[in-house]
Amino acid sequence: MSALLDDTESCKAIKEACLRYLMRREHSQQELLQKVSAKGFVKQDIEQVIDELIDQGLQSDARFAESYARSRVHKGFGPLRIQAELQQRGVRHCPFDMAVEDIAGSWQELLEQVYIKKYGNETALDHKQKANRSRFLQQRGFPHELVHHLFKQLSL
Repeated sequence: MSALLDDTESCKAIKEACLRYLMRREHSQQELLQKVSAKGFVKQDIEQVIDELIDQGLQSDARFAESYARSRVHKGFGPLRIQAELQQRGVRHCPFDMAVEDIAGSWQELLEQVYIKKYGNETALDHKQKANRSRFLQQRGFPHELVHHLFKQLSL
């Protein structure tokens, strides 16, 4: 009987910890698992509680992906970087293009905004400057094709 009580108390404590994290912001399943595991709880118990939270609609990787992507788009990051960061957080195959559509219209428009904010409208560039700017935009997560199209459009 005391083992059952311990299990119930443990699950209650796990759920409270998960809910505290989820009240602050959306978290992926993997993030919750890592954070609550660090508190010394048993992984199997944590997974069970997370599954219950998912069933209750309190945790959603899709919601997390949208929220995270929206935040990163606001900071001027591109689709490749956002996708890689989501995968690091355990979220795969969640569409997040609607975040950029709401904020900038399209990835190309976001790329233009990021470029102009960083470099202005200067168009007289040598090869080295163009390469540095291209590298910066690609590190921000924009595909080479979009960067190439931007440079063509700006006649760089």
